[in-house]
Amino acid sequence: MGAEGMITVNKALIDAFQAASSPHSIRALKSDIEAFDAWCRRTNRFALPATAETVADYLDARAETGSRPASLARYKASIAKIHQLLDLKDPTPAPLVKLRLQAVRREKGAAQKQARPLRFKGPVRDVERDKARGLNIRALLESCADDLPGLRDRALLSTAYDTGLRASELVAVAVEHIEEAIDPEARLLQILRSKGDQDGEGATAYLSPRTVAAITAWTEAADITEGHLFRRVQVRRYKARAAVRGRPIDSISGRETWDLRKTLSKPAVKARVEYDVGTAALHPGSIGPIFRSIIQRAFDLGALPDLTAEDLTRLLKGISAHSTRIGLNQDLFASGEDLAGIMDALRWKSPRMPLAYNRNLAAEQGAAGRLMAKLI
Repeated sequence: MGAEGMITVNKALIDAFQAASSPHSIRALKSDIEAFDAWCRRTNRFALPATAETVADYLDARAETGSRPASLARYKASIAKIHQLLDLKDPTPAPLVKLRLQAVRREKGAAQKQARPLRFKGPVRDVERDKARGLNIRALLESCADDLPGLRDRALLSTAYDTGLRASELVAVAVEHIEEAIDPEARLLQILRSKGDQDGEGATAYLSPRTVAAITAWTEAADITEGHLFRRVQVRRYKARAAVRGRPIDSISGRETWDLRKTLSKPAVKARVEYDVGTAALHPGSIGPIFRSIIQRAFDLGALPDLTAEDLTRLLKGISAHSTRIGLNQDLFASGEDLAGIMDALRWKSPRMPLAYNRNLAAEQGAAGRLMAKLI
């Protein structure tokens, strides 16, 4: 990195930070610092130690390119962290940096863009009595194919909804983490580590009989008895070939390559598909695309009849790996669960996020919403 003067690196401190941090946190810090250093080089600034003006100008530059306030706060935290690790004065608490960030929040708003929820029955008021409609997980599960990719996707989506796991937590699930429950048809999932549990205290999530059946079908078909549960599936497709009659030997011209195999007949070959199930887990970045693929398939099969093509295009843009977590959060709210129960089920440490995810439902089911429903 571009530094003003000699900087002494405390290896013991760096090693301790790496041991105490998750691989994802280390990658995020590395990415943020490399981006900051590149900007400093382009603008002839020193990245280490950075001045408050440099940090404020950098955050302004990122805001001008579209970064949201939440992202800017992360960049600021990464700059602070690298200064702390190198025993340099942290420039980020300076009033100039705080005021510049406050100005961005005032201009753009501090609200984060929320992923579109995937609710079990879709956008319904009564999760028990109302029929499924719109974009709903029930239709998506029924639309998954019965081949290996389809069995995996059904188990993946059902597990994601039941547990509300984040993408990184979902791909870390192993067969050994699944335990028996009081209900013989259900199971319990031991979550060894999560975003909100960096110390590895662990947590437990419930797997419904629906999900257990999906997982069983997938593991039996893929012959998975241990290790990562959700794995990559390589698909190889072979086209059909028509039968070929062997040629008489005297029909082979001297102008062509002489090969006795030309006299042999070849039987017809049917089209076939072969699958290879790997040993490595899915990448967290693949979860969102898998969800979108499941939705597209369900729409193509006519399983989402009240959605138009325009609706689908709009909805797909908001689908991410977080959609099932938000959907479960909203279904718990709609079913009458209190905030404490929702926080426990989804392992929230703070009420801020569950309240934010339920903001729209709260408005619809609040006092004004109930009154307007009576006036119709």
